[in-house]
Amino acid sequence: MKRRALLLPILLAGCGWHPVYAPAAGGKPGEAITGLAEIQVGIIPERRGQLLREGLLARFRRDGSAMARRYDLTITYTIDGENIGIQRDNTTSRVRLVGIASWSLTAQDPKRTQLTAGTARQVDGYNVFINQYFAADMENDAVRRRLTDAIADQITLQLAAWFDTQTPK
Repeated sequence: MKRRALLLPILLAGCGWHPVYAPAAGGKPGEAITGLAEIQVGIIPERRGQLLREGLLARFRRDGSAMARRYDLTITYTIDGENIGIQRDNTTSRVRLVGIASWSLTAQDPKRTQLTAGTARQVDGYNVFINQYFAADMENDAVRRRLTDAIADQITLQLAAWFDTQTPK
């Protein structure tokens, strides 16, 4: 079993597969890491937007080094909720939250060229317990944070994959 796990990366390398965050030759940061570090993340309104922006900045600046910004990332982020567990007395017992972020990466050139765009979507939910409003508020907050973390992960992976496919300039 261990032998198969060790051979898999070697076999995949033969077909062009490589880790997206792998360093380039000579130990320098790879295209994905460099590209992510050069992104300026725009302000995203409301508290959920602040959390998403902070999460993205933490993911983009993994090594803590300061690099010149060459790209702007603009994001529209919403979280919508719906009651999916309705009791006989018309009270809610389950809430589903859906986080959707539409993003666009533009170059900081005079033409403001759009390089790529995408969407990240995540679904989560929580139970509502009768007469436990504080617990429901705490769970709502925790679910919103999980959604935001998952959305930040998706956007980071989508951008890293895009940078990895671009030819070095």
